[in-house]
Amino acid sequence: MKFNKFTAFVVAVVSTVITGVALAQFAKPESAIKYRQSALSVMGTHFARIAAVAKGEVPYNKDDVMKNAAIVNTMASLPWQAFGPGTEGGSALPAIWTETDKFKSSQEKLISAAASLNSAAQSGDLDAIKKATAATGATCKGCHDEFKKK
Repeated sequence: MKFNKFTAFVVAVVSTVITGVALAQFAKPESAIKYRQSALSVMGTHFARIAAVAKGEVPYNKDDVMKNAAIVNTMASLPWQAFGPGTEGGSALPAIWTETDKFKSSQEKLISAAASLNSAAQSGDLDAIKKATAATGATCKGCHDEFKKK
């Protein structure tokens, strides 16, 4: 994969965030809620850009799809540490804390789907990108249906 300055910057920032969050507990539940909502929002924004291409709403640009997929892939692993005990609230349903195995499984499915989407984007195969986009979107929807307030 070819990195430009923007991609290198995003990777550096995300790496710093991952390291910082892994080393620190959230001081307040509100901080955890804000963090996870922000991470999911960034991921959703970049996923939506790929989905628009997959739907034919935006012309396919391999470099743009690759960049967006790389960001989705990175962001897919970030929000989960902000769902610890005592961080209930926001748009999260209580099932996250009562059905932890099911929620963990949903996290793992998303991380796997995002990795597959990233691989498809790197291949440049638009049909593979469309399939991976649909699969990733279904994974997101499944988790939202089970664990997010409507």
